[in-house]
Amino acid sequence: MLKVGLTGGIGCGKSTAVTLFRGLGVPIVDADQIAREVVQPGEPALLQVAKVFGAAVLTAEGELNRGWLREFIFKEPKARTQLEAILHPIIHKRIGQAMQVAFESGAAYVLVDVPLLVEQGYQTLFDRIVVVDCLPHQQLERVRARDQTADSQTQQIMQIQASRDLRLQAASDLLDNTSTQAVLEFQVNQLHKKFLGLSSS
Repeated sequence: MLKVGLTGGIGCGKSTAVTLFRGLGVPIVDADQIAREVVQPGEPALLQVAKVFGAAVLTAEGELNRGWLREFIFKEPKARTQLEAILHPIIHKRIGQAMQVAFESGAAYVLVDVPLLVEQGYQTLFDRIVVVDCLPHQQLERVRARDQTADSQTQQIMQIQASRDLRLQAASDLLDNTSTQAVLEFQVNQLHKKFLGLSSS
């Protein structure tokens, strides 16, 4: 049962790598999707969030008021810590459950797509950590081409994310995405073979 976490900074090509692994038949657990699910109406986590932050954190329909919460966290930095203390244990548990389901279906290994793996201390969940890496100027160029986003916005996101050095230190396996998609695809295929070997040994 090999558990693989995959991460990368904005614009590094994480989504492309995930798509390539999925194409090889690897089951993918999407941590962002789980994070959205745990704050759906009726979920215990949403009730806890409302208890801590008050009624303003909910819309009239009883859904999470993301805009309000984003602004509040921006103004009150300790609120982020409070929010993470509520959500992360639940997200951790759900990721574990989703990996278990993948193994029960006979998968050799499972890949978990975690954008903020290093920032949120998720390293202990995994046997291997894959980091998709490229150069900082490439991050800016790729996000600009993809989203038509101003560089200043992208740089703000890059500052919130773990530094490139921190991500690289956490990596047990690296996907170097400084070249072409064909080169990335070759590396994904090599890693896939490696993980199949590790899971069977």
